[in-house]
Amino acid sequence: MKPRALVLAPMRGPEWDRLRKLIDVHYDPAEHSPHQAADLARQLVDTGARILITESDEVAGPVLDLPLLVVGCARGDAGNVDLGTATDRGIPVVCAPGRDADAVAELTLALILAVTRRVAVGDREIRRHGTVSYRRHRAWELAGRTVGLIGYGAVGHAVAWRMRGLGMRVMVYDPEAAENRYGLDVLLAQADVVSVHAHASAGPLIGAVEFAAMRAGAIFVNTSDAALHDMDALVGALRAGHLGGAALDRFAGDWLDPSHPLADMDNVVLTPHLGSGTYDTEINHTRMICEDIVRILGGESPLHCANPGFRR
Repeated sequence: MKPRALVLAPMRGPEWDRLRKLIDVHYDPAEHSPHQAADLARQLVDTGARILITESDEVAGPVLDLPLLVVGCARGDAGNVDLGTATDRGIPVVCAPGRDADAVAELTLALILAVTRRVAVGDREIRRHGTVSYRRHRAWELAGRTVGLIGYGAVGHAVAWRMRGLGMRVMVYDPEAAENRYGLDVLLAQADVVSVHAHASAGPLIGAVEFAAMRAGAIFVNTSDAALHDMDALVGALRAGHLGGAALDRFAGDWLDPSHPLADMDNVVLTPHLGSGTYDTEINHTRMICEDIVRILGGESPLHCANPGFRR
């Protein structure tokens, strides 16, 4: 009999079609709040699935008590999976590193331009008033200016070449990257745009001290994780006029109170976690996960295994 899979992440592309010929699938990728472990375990039992493909559901406790063949995590890491327990139980966990690098980089570029060229506020004014004087929205061009990237993984690299293509000087702060040539204080003091691409595990990186250390009129962008900056400190730096603007794609709990001070600032652009939201991202994670599941079912080792030191 073919093994059965419970698939809760969106999948698309030729590798998905190939995998579906090898396994039976219960496919339910509808948007929902992440399942807690107990609920997810019940679904696995009810469907008889021994393969799980998820994006953000809690894969721990009773889920890993089940005789799973493999867990596929449609993320760049497997932060929603108890990797220690999975490894102890001999369950391989495969993920999709870099799946959304270009998607997030393109959004980062869009947000930087939206703030610096006042695209969003210009759009609102046209809709409300029909016409406005462009002189009210004059801005500095990006060419010849400096962007500071905090974090230089797959997304940071994808952002860097786009910024260089605009004629910007790129500075990098990432202690784990070979390109790390500047201290954070030096980057903050020189960058006209500061863009955050670090992992949430790095902890809070930008607070009141760091915002104060940025150049007057600098733009702050975070498409990575809300936990990496202090929201109150950001509001304070914007209200004081020290920062020229900000753009955020992530918020705690992926929700921002509509009455939040940032919502009333016309030099701030806010988007609802759009970074990875492309069809290409889905094709990318589908390809990596499906290829690895095929390898595992064939007795081979996966290429994108998240378990530390896992060997088949």
